[in-house]
Amino acid sequence: MVPRALLSVTDKTGIMEFARGLRELGWELVSTGGTARALQEAGLPVIPVHELTGFPELVDGRVKTLHPAVHAALLARARAEDLEELERFGIQPIDLVACNLYRFEEAAQAALSWEELAEHVDVGGVTLLRAAAKNASRVAVLTDPAQYPEALAALRERGEIPLETRRRWAVLAFQHTAYYDTVIAQVLGSRVGVEPFGDRMVRAWRKVRDLRYGENPHQRAAVYRDPLGPPRSLAAAELLGGKELSYNNLLDAQAAWALACEFSRPAAVVVKHTNPCGCATAPSLQEAVEGALRGDPVSAFGGIVACNRPVDGASAARLQEIFLEVVVAPGFESDALELLRRKRNLRLLSLAPDAQEVELRTVAGGLLVQEADRVGWDTQGLRVVTSRQPTEEEWRSLEFAWIVCKHTKSNAIVLARGTEVVGVGAGQMSRVDSVRVAVWKAGERARGAVLASDAFFPFPDGVEEAARAGVVALVQPGGSVRDAEVVAAAERAGCAMVFTGIRHFRH
Repeated sequence: MVPRALLSVTDKTGIMEFARGLRELGWELVSTGGTARALQEAGLPVIPVHELTGFPELVDGRVKTLHPAVHAALLARARAEDLEELERFGIQPIDLVACNLYRFEEAAQAALSWEELAEHVDVGGVTLLRAAAKNASRVAVLTDPAQYPEALAALRERGEIPLETRRRWAVLAFQHTAYYDTVIAQVLGSRVGVEPFGDRMVRAWRKVRDLRYGENPHQRAAVYRDPLGPPRSLAAAELLGGKELSYNNLLDAQAAWALACEFSRPAAVVVKHTNPCGCATAPSLQEAVEGALRGDPVSAFGGIVACNRPVDGASAARLQEIFLEVVVAPGFESDALELLRRKRNLRLLSLAPDAQEVELRTVAGGLLVQEADRVGWDTQGLRVVTSRQPTEEEWRSLEFAWIVCKHTKSNAIVLARGTEVVGVGAGQMSRVDSVRVAVWKAGERARGAVLASDAFFPFPDGVEEAARAGVVALVQPGGSVRDAEVVAAAERAGCAMVFTGIRHFRH
C-alpha cells in the first residue's frame, strides 16, 4: 500500500522541501486549507482532506479533519483486525502527520476580545497530534520543521522512521499540545480571574537558552521565560554587551533589580549572592551609585549592580572603575554604553520593571507557590513603642532600611545612614549574630545609623549590641513574647523603636 502523509501546518517553514522529499519517495500527500493550496501552487499533487471525508470544510473552517475517515486512519494499529476494518469502510491508513498549531500565543499578545481569541484556539490540529502520538507504534508525528530532514534521511536510508524516533517525537507532540493548552488556560484564566491558588497549577514556560552550567560547573541549567510576560523581563532581557549570562548572574540580577525597582528616587543596588551589600537613593543616579559602592567596597568586587534609571556617562565612569559581573538598568545612554562596553566581559542588561504575581520554588516531589511580597512601608500600621520619637531624618532612614531589609536573606539586619546602606547582616542563624555582622561591616558608620530587622528580636541582646555600636533608631515587626524586654533595652539606650506589624522573612 502506498504510504500516506497528512500535512497541516500553520508554520510552513520547510514544508515544501519536506513534501517534495516525500513525493520522491512515493508517498501520497493529504492536506488541508492553506497548506493544500501552498503545495498545489508549488506543483505538488495533493489529496484535499474533503475527498477523504466526503464533507467540505464546515462552520467557517472550524471543522476539517474531525472525521472518522481521518482519525480511524491514524488510530488503526498494525494488526489484522484494525486494517480489515479500515478496508471494509474504504479507509486508507495515514502513516505520518506533520502539524503545528494556530498561533494562539502570538494572538494573546494583542488586545483581542474573548471571541477573537477563541478563533485562534486550534481544535483539529491538537486532535491530529494526539491521535498520531497515541499510535506512535505505527504513525510518525512531526511538530517542528527541524524534524523534517531527520525524517527524510531515515526514510531514504531505512525505508521507515525507527520506532524509538517515533516514540520520542510522540512525546514531543504531547509536550507541544500540553504547552499550547497551558497558554490558552493562562490567557483565558486571566480574563475571568481564575484563582491562582486553585487545585491545579498550570503554567507555561518557553526556553530562552541553555546556560553554560548551573550554580556549579557539574550542574546542567537553562533559563525559561513566561511566554505571556513582558518582552523586557529579566528572562528575556536584551543583552547589550559582555559575555552570556550565567545561572548565578540571573539570580543575582533578579535580587538587585527587584530592590532597585522599590524606589521612586534614583537608586543603585549592589548585590552579592542575592543579598544587597550596598544600596542608596539620591537626587541623581551618579550620587546613588557612589553611595551604593560605599556600602561595602570589598564585597562590591565582582558584584551585580542594578539602577532604576538609565545609566548616564558619569555613573558609567564610576562603575567601570571596579570589577563587576553585570549592570542592570532600564537603559544606557550612548556614552555610558560605549564606556562600559570597553570592559569586554561586563554584561549589560536593559529591561523593564516586571511585578511578579506569584513566586515558585521547588521542593522534592513538589512546588511551593506564594504571592510575591509586595508590602512596603505602610505608614498606617507603624507604632512608636519608645518614649523617644524618631526625628524626621531618622524616619526617612528607617523607611529606606526597612525596604532594603525586605530584600535581604533572613535573619536580616540592615544599618543605614540617610538613604545609604552602611552595614548588612544576612543569612545568619541567630539574629544577634546578624546584628554583629552588620555592625562590623559598618564600623564607625554605625554611630548615628538606624537599624531595620526583618523579624522580631527574640531577646534584648540584638538591641543592646546595636546600641553599643551607636545605632539611634530601630524598626522591626514586633510580636515577640519578650517585646517588653526588647523595648526596655531600647529605652535604656535612648533609642527610638518602631513596630511595623509586618514581617519580611526571605529564605
